[in-house]
Amino acid sequence: MAIATLIAAGRLGDSLLGAAQERLGADAPIWRDGADAARFDVADAASARAALQGWEGVDVIALDNPPERYDLFIADMDSTMIGQECIDELGDMAGVGARVADITERAMRGELDFNGALRERVALLEGLPEEAIARCIEERIRPNAGAERLLATLKAQGVRTVLVSGGFTAFADVIGGRLGFDRVVANVLEIDDGRLTGKVVGEIVNADTKLAVLKEEGAKRAIAIGDGANDLKMVSAARLGIAFRAKPVLAEAAHARLDHHDLDALLWGLGIPRTDWVG
Repeated sequence: MAIATLIAAGRLGDSLLGAAQERLGADAPIWRDGADAARFDVADAASARAALQGWEGVDVIALDNPPERYDLFIADMDSTMIGQECIDELGDMAGVGARVADITERAMRGELDFNGALRERVALLEGLPEEAIARCIEERIRPNAGAERLLATLKAQGVRTVLVSGGFTAFADVIGGRLGFDRVVANVLEIDDGRLTGKVVGEIVNADTKLAVLKEEGAKRAIAIGDGANDLKMVSAARLGIAFRAKPVLAEAAHARLDHHDLDALLWGLGIPRTDWVG
């Protein structure tokens, strides 16, 4: 059995619903949340995704034999739970924003070795005052729309939440705390005498680390979400892997994509109606 969830917030009328049924070759939806989302029994997830993927303004979450409940939500931070790349923002504050952002983009597309790209970008931050981090968080860093509601609802459903980032604990600890994550894993920036040294302390949190954290949590029914190449292994290994407005390398490999809707739209994909959302 496979379940396909069609998400078209606010505009899922009879016409759109009928067109979806025709594309899917499906009977009437087994579940519908007003004009926002509907779930269908389908033959298999891959065919359902192929039938609906790319439909303007519509997101599709389809999975073969989905569990009734999930026990873990593991998420990337930069450009996923928040709308920014923290290292790019620090680079801008250090006067090297364009150089850092270019390396970030190439690394997230899978064109560069992540470890080397991170070290290169952090080196460009050498000498930046430590206080710039707190200022950056308060002035520039904002959660993506729906992040708070998604986390609050998942936690109310008994799902454990883990934030695992190739960014830095100086950001992730604050953001993870504000959003309510149960655990945070990220890189540690080296600071000496109140200034960044341009180095990272210890081993780098990369794609292998993210996969290791997923396995370490021991969850059998995990949801993983990310946006770039560094999330590929984690997203591929999860029971439900979501690409959020992602680079092509991840979008092509994930079980499902959220290209058009906010983060909390994932709740429809889990069969949770808006009346049960928290916040």
